[in-house]
Amino acid sequence: MTKFFITFALTILFYFTTFGQVENSTKTTKRINTYLSELGKAGFYGSVLVELNGNKVISKGYGFSDKEHSIKNDPTIIFSTGSITKQFTATAILKLEMQDKLSTDDKISKYFENLPKDKENISIHDLLRHQSGLESNVGSDFDKISQTDFIDKVMNSSLLFESGTRFSYSNIGYSLLAIIIEKVSGTTYENYLYENLWKPAQMEFTGYSRPNFDNNKIAIGYYKDGKVWGKSTDKNWDIDAPYWHLKGNGGILSTTEDLYKWHKALMTEQILSKGEKKKLYHPRLRPNENENPYYAYGWDIFKTNRNTLQIWHNGTNNIIYADFLRYINEKVTIIMLSNKSHPNFDGLNKEIAKIIFDKNYKPIIPMKPIRNILKT
Repeated sequence: MTKFFITFALTILFYFTTFGQVENSTKTTKRINTYLSELGKAGFYGSVLVELNGNKVISKGYGFSDKEHSIKNDPTIIFSTGSITKQFTATAILKLEMQDKLSTDDKISKYFENLPKDKENISIHDLLRHQSGLESNVGSDFDKISQTDFIDKVMNSSLLFESGTRFSYSNIGYSLLAIIIEKVSGTTYENYLYENLWKPAQMEFTGYSRPNFDNNKIAIGYYKDGKVWGKSTDKNWDIDAPYWHLKGNGGILSTTEDLYKWHKALMTEQILSKGEKKKLYHPRLRPNENENPYYAYGWDIFKTNRNTLQIWHNGTNNIIYADFLRYINEKVTIIMLSNKSHPNFDGLNKEIAKIIFDKNYKPIIPMKPIRNILKT
């Protein structure tokens, strides 16, 4: 047996191995609930879902989704997920690959005409792994721009480095992937994701506009000082989705309950095959890159000191904050969606993880903000 196949077999064995369960889940759940209750008192706005040993043990809302009208957050409230959107885009690309409609090895020159010389060798794989050399943005999230103008602006921008050689987080790379999804599938980005990802996972409260959201259920975003930012759906949008500065790389709306359904679907072969899921979490590495830590396809992958996988992504525009943290070997998942990003609360998922994996850990409870300063 060659070294390659030995390594591949060991990787597959590790990936599908289930490690020990969380001891005394009832006590751990109580500790987490106490921590979250204290955060709520200190001004946290959002919804949190926690899975222990493969079972959902917490799904609650905290603070207000609309303070002016005294509407409180709960698990049915709809939040922007920010860059968590990227995992949907990445999965859609892999789904198209499963359907033999594209390959992650394809050069983007197959989908975009008259590319500048420096961009001819960029591949779909490069876009997925943020190694294309493209800069992060060529405009602000809600700036109006057509698809043609967006493509022209991206292609006329300068590369930060030769594609495939380094890592640099690029939102526009994922918007290009969304355009490829539309070109290959013959339908809109959102419709393809619904029919092939969200509908099979029974996610009926996820998307840009297709779910026809109840506007009263969409959380209002608040600045750190409590001033109103508003709802992303009230910002400058195209007909049924944000413009291309945001589309495909961010801004998908969802609930903690729907994201949990997504997690559950990814634990099966309902959406992706075993081979494509391995690719999702363990893509081909760059030269001289080790396996820990690194950015995979729409997920950040990290090997813990327990020899397990942390699969993670967050999203924020400094108003909303979304955090999706999975330990699939240990059957632990923590999902947080917030409509008021604040340093006191943005790290709560990792604090909950410490509570779960260290029975002696005592989380730091932030002081309740002074109302006449932060107006919470």
